[in-house]
Amino acid sequence: MKLLLRCVFTLALAGSLVPLVAQAEPDTLSEVVISSTLRDTPLNQLPASVTVLSGQVMDAAGNSHFGDVLDLVPNLNFAGGTSRPRYLQLRGIGELDQYEGAPNPSVGFLIDGIDFSGIAMPAALFDTARAEVLRGPQGTLLGANALAGLVSITSQAPTDRAQLQAQLEAGDYGVRGAGVIANDTLGAGDAAWRIAAHVYKGDGFRHNLFLNRKDTNGFDEDLVRGKLRWSVNSQLQADLTLLWSSTDNGYDAWTIDNTRLTQSDRPGRDVQRTRAAALKLDWTGIDGVRLLGTSTVADSTIRYSFDGDWGNAPFWGINGPYDFYERTLRTRRTWSQEVRAASTNTQGLRWVAGVYALHLTEGNDLLDLYNGEVYRTLVSDYAATNLALYGQADLDVAPQWLLSAGLRAERRAARYSDSNALGFKPADTMMGGHLTLTRSFDDNRSAYASLNRGYKAGGFNLGAALPPSLRRFGPEALWNLETGYKARWADGAIETQTSLFYMRRQEQQVSSSYQADPTDPLTFVFITANAAKGENYGAESQWTWQPQRAWRFGVNVGLLRARYIDYTRADMSLSGRDQPHAPHWQFSVSADWQGSTGLYARADVNGKDAFYFSAGDDQRTSAYALVNLRAGYRAERWSVNAWARNLLDQRYVTRGFYFGNEPPDFAPKRYVDNGDPRQAGISASFVVY
Repeated sequence: MKLLLRCVFTLALAGSLVPLVAQAEPDTLSEVVISSTLRDTPLNQLPASVTVLSGQVMDAAGNSHFGDVLDLVPNLNFAGGTSRPRYLQLRGIGELDQYEGAPNPSVGFLIDGIDFSGIAMPAALFDTARAEVLRGPQGTLLGANALAGLVSITSQAPTDRAQLQAQLEAGDYGVRGAGVIANDTLGAGDAAWRIAAHVYKGDGFRHNLFLNRKDTNGFDEDLVRGKLRWSVNSQLQADLTLLWSSTDNGYDAWTIDNTRLTQSDRPGRDVQRTRAAALKLDWTGIDGVRLLGTSTVADSTIRYSFDGDWGNAPFWGINGPYDFYERTLRTRRTWSQEVRAASTNTQGLRWVAGVYALHLTEGNDLLDLYNGEVYRTLVSDYAATNLALYGQADLDVAPQWLLSAGLRAERRAARYSDSNALGFKPADTMMGGHLTLTRSFDDNRSAYASLNRGYKAGGFNLGAALPPSLRRFGPEALWNLETGYKARWADGAIETQTSLFYMRRQEQQVSSSYQADPTDPLTFVFITANAAKGENYGAESQWTWQPQRAWRFGVNVGLLRARYIDYTRADMSLSGRDQPHAPHWQFSVSADWQGSTGLYARADVNGKDAFYFSAGDDQRTSAYALVNLRAGYRAERWSVNAWARNLLDQRYVTRGFYFGNEPPDFAPKRYVDNGDPRQAGISASFVVY
């Protein structure tokens, strides 16, 4: 009932804004076209719940990484435990970590069409054009990697004019950054290139008392991206993207007393070095048909380590010796190939058909040290091949009524082996799709109802102490029933979209933990198992209002109830309890002002309800709200601004555990990963030509 009342309030508030806008002198908002779907579709006509963040919005609301703007997206959350957010949850569905085993993401994450699901460290905001977040299962579009939805980030494309631009940044906590953008044409102007390079460094937000250092949780991030767009002829366009990223961050985040003052004698690292490329071909040589081909390849080397005891010998004193350290070296390589054919007609029957292949290999080298001795080693190799066929048909069944149906069949065959003589060869055949009915009232208003089916492959758990019953888990299926309404009001001065959804999870994959020996923290492992059922339901509503050219206001609200059904662990019943990292509400409110003299400012207030840490305990965060500000001056060829994040220095938590980690008795205790404190700085950009 509370959720229903919130939905009614959201809709009523959206309606109440319309007469207010009508009384103002409106300025038209530019139309947004979604490009991450099977067909480019205007936002107000797309039958799905979508958030679009432009590059301008992300520059104003964020700082250096996509993780800075996650709170702008309704019902999007993330799990801490890494230097940058990379384990995402949409509508309460998504992974919390990947310490062992095979990658099996629920939220797809693409950068320029390259799959970075679960390893999104290269998602720098510098020279980014837009981010599109599609909520709900993308069973037709992406299949097994998008059970909960998709995040697609696109960098700026080359333009047909010469450009050279530089950016500088400095702030407290040792922040300093620099970037450069170069753009020009080739030959007779039928090709253009663009290069963007960016470096970002910072000390982080922890002070290591034992080592007397303030940089053990710091940032050291470099990115170089090159793009080439070539109009080969009137029928063929080629787009090439080359990406190199080096992220060498510290990881020293956890403390026994849950403060930002660490005692680690061996701070961890969170490192990812990536080389990637994507080639897109767009050919219209066949009358009435458009052919799209996308080839991608990525090679990432990852190091993740942490001081497991969070202390040092003097710190533990008479309770020692107690020294635990874990390090994982990971290599991940992917290549993908997609060929898509689509009709070009805009009336009658429109169709899309395609084939998709993704091959992934991952190697892991795990080392655990305890009191200076090797406690555990594990070397593993994993490979998986996904092959999919998909199609979609759209038909005008009546004036202003559109029926869309899509289907995707996917086969994933995997193999796993490790130095403990474990071996698995799981294979899953999965199917998903959608059936959607859209009613267009006019060019500015539409409503839709859809039924979607998404899926996710099964997998396995590792750990020497795990019983056989916990080794394997099966695929998960998700049914999503959704309805929504989108509109542009007051001569385009206001845009609204609201959706209501109900999702039913079958054979739900649940992330939890297992500790074979309660007195030995080294037997603590993370596992995944199938619950009986789960349901996730709620609403998303987004409003943008530009009453005048100088002012723009935004309000985004996400409401969610995600709970287990008929799920019982060995030690507790979780039926009816909330799923982890699924806050009941989230909101963001923004005000953006662009003065006629060049002055500008933006304020954001982002809030989030409490949520459970995991399925293995009853520990929760607290609700919180953060305030971010940016203000500056923009001239024709340069700009400068000052910014502050978490202006009120709000204390909040991004991740938590409940387990035993303190000798001599190792009693279970609550441990949390604190979010970033208040931070301030200045940024400047210069256009050379």
